[in-house]
Amino acid sequence: MNPLAQLIIYTTVITGTLITMLSSHWFLTWAGLEMNMLAFIPTLIKKTNARSTEAATKYFLAQSTASMILMMAIISNNLLSGHWTTTTNYTNQFPPLAMTIALTMKLGMAPFHFWVPEVTQGTPLTSGLLLLTWQKLAPISIMYQIHPSINTHILLILSTLSIAVGSWGGLNQTQLRKILGYSSITHTGWMMMTLTYNPTITTLYLITYITLTTTMFLTLNLNSSTTTLTLSNTWNKSTHLMPLMTSTLLSLGGLPPLTGFLPKWATIQELTMNNNFIIPTIMITMTLLNLYFYMRLIYTISLTLLPTSNNTKMTWQFENTKPTLLIPALTTISTLLLPISPLILSIP
Repeated sequence: MNPLAQLIIYTTVITGTLITMLSSHWFLTWAGLEMNMLAFIPTLIKKTNARSTEAATKYFLAQSTASMILMMAIISNNLLSGHWTTTTNYTNQFPPLAMTIALTMKLGMAPFHFWVPEVTQGTPLTSGLLLLTWQKLAPISIMYQIHPSINTHILLILSTLSIAVGSWGGLNQTQLRKILGYSSITHTGWMMMTLTYNPTITTLYLITYITLTTTMFLTLNLNSSTTTLTLSNTWNKSTHLMPLMTSTLLSLGGLPPLTGFLPKWATIQELTMNNNFIIPTIMITMTLLNLYFYMRLIYTISLTLLPTSNNTKMTWQFENTKPTLLIPALTTISTLLLPISPLILSIP
């Protein structure tokens, strides 16, 4: 892609997200979402092939459908209340319900999740990283503004369903981008679980999730791994990546004493303090499934070797031209922040 075109596209994506996050007027909020969506589509088809075109089409159809539902909710709210502000008190339950459906569709939560694994699989690793991290900021910021009016029971049902679907869907997958797509569905369910109770925990989970996912995608991009088969060759291509990937995957699974355990711990604590005991039990059970397919990847990375002769096991060591400066810092953040959790949780 032309560097100038790439600069314009990414600038528009960032601008659209910032307009949505900083606006309190529904029209500007919706316009920012549309700017973000239309500018993001070219990043999905940087490699012009049938798979990326299909992924971009699926992304456009899902996002445009969600945008139409959101606009319908905005117009109906204006007709009922006469207000265009996002933080207004909703006198009718239909607008916030339709907004919740539209925004959960944009986030890729179940039962509107079908586009997420397919789109992630059909795009390059860098575009997949943006899809699963940056593209969540705008919808979550809108839900943050309207969270007092969101029906708690509906959000709990959608979140629990997302955790279950993401955990079951990741089993028996061999494509790493699909696994990370299903992982994103699960983590989005965890994020939304405490939105109506304590939005600060949702923010904490979002920051932790973005850090962990960025670390994982950058590591895979450095190693050019897209399947479990290529992942099994990590040890002789980039030996130093083995412990980094292993610790990041364990943290993604929420295993203590790593950083990924912190937001899960805070989420379960918040739910139990609000007399929810069945849902946290389901969440913990589904997390075991998540941890299982992460452990499969760890087994592939560190405990398996390709069936080759001894003289072909080691590859030529070329100097890697991809940037690696961020990976050690992000890995440290992704694994070692649990000891300062009292300080983090004390932030209002």
